[in-house]
Formats: sequence, structure tokens, C-alpha cells
Amino acid sequence: MSNPSTEIRPSILLPRQPVPALDLPLTNGERFVLGAQPGEQFDLLVFYRGLHCPLCAKYLIELERLAPEFASRGVNVVAISSDTEERAQEMAKKVSASGVRFAYGLPLKAAREWGLYISESRGKTSIGIEEPAMFSEPAVYIVRPDGTLYYGAVQTMPFARPGFADLVAAIDFAVAKDYPARGEYTGAV
Repeated sequence: MSNPSTEIRPSILLPRQPVPALDLPLTNGERFVLGAQPGEQFDLLVFYRGLHCPLCAKYLIELERLAPEFASRGVNVVAISSDTEERAQEMAKKVSASGVRFAYGLPLKAAREWGLYISESRGKTSIGIEEPAMFSEPAVYIVRPDGTLYYGAVQTMPFARPGFADLVAAIDFAVAKDYPARGEYTGAV
């Protein structure tokens, strides 16, 4: 067990506050720079564990299926991992990506700034792919065009992630009702 005084814990991002910078290569040869060309309504950032994760592939296939729904609502979608270019290309191919852009090479320090949990390798997964030595666990963030956090869901495990159909409906509601980001209070309780 590590010494509690030297432990490094994930950051907590606050709604209505600026999110950390992101500038990562994409599998299509371009770069994803958060805020450079934001979606009309939001950017949807889906952090996934990597090619080794069969649940990630299933989740990203659903994201790809619904990518046109997000696009029609003014939402840019990007899937992000700390995988290498080769592994990210393979995941993009596995999910037949055309509407979802795949960013790769997320430094673990940046993952921690985004509040992501970090795991160490346990060897090969159930699909026979070796886990990286260390990788980040999943998260889904919705970021406003001004670079502030609107929604966040951070996980310690690959199970029970937010459903993308639910997020489409939530975006419809939020835009129609001008619903504010919630959870921003940091005062005494």
C-alpha cells in the first residue's frame, strides 16, 4: 500500500469551469485540439481504456451508430485513449469509425488532470490482447464551446457506462430548456 501522504489522486473537474487543455493526434492524420473547432452545442469526449478492452469496443460501436444523431445536434464526438497510433487505428477499424474521430497518445499525466483513474496491467484480457503497462479508465465529458464542463461521468471500471441514447435525449432536453450545468457548488455543506 502506498504512503497516503504521497498518493496522487485524480482531479475533480467542476461544471461551469474550464476543462484542461487537450491537443492530441487523430488516426486520420489530423489533430484534435479542444476548443479549436468546437461543436455548435458541445464536444462529446469519450475516454476509453484502449484496444485491449472488449467492453470499450462494444461501447464505441454504439457511439459510432449514434454519431449522426450527435452531429445533427451540433455535437462533435471524439474517442480518446492513451493507446499508441497503431492500437488506436485498430480500434477505429474494429468499430468501423466514420463519424467518431479517434485521438490517441493521451499522456497519463493529462488523464489524471481530467480526473481519470489509472490502472496497471493485468496481462492479457479475455480477448487475448495485452494491456498496456498503465492506462486510464473510462470517462465521458460534455464540454461547451467556451471550454467549460457541462457534464461528466468518470469511472473506476469498464462496466455500466452512460448510455449514448440517453445522452442524445439529455442533450435535446438541455438545449431545449437551456438547462444549466449542475454540480458546481463548492462551498460548505
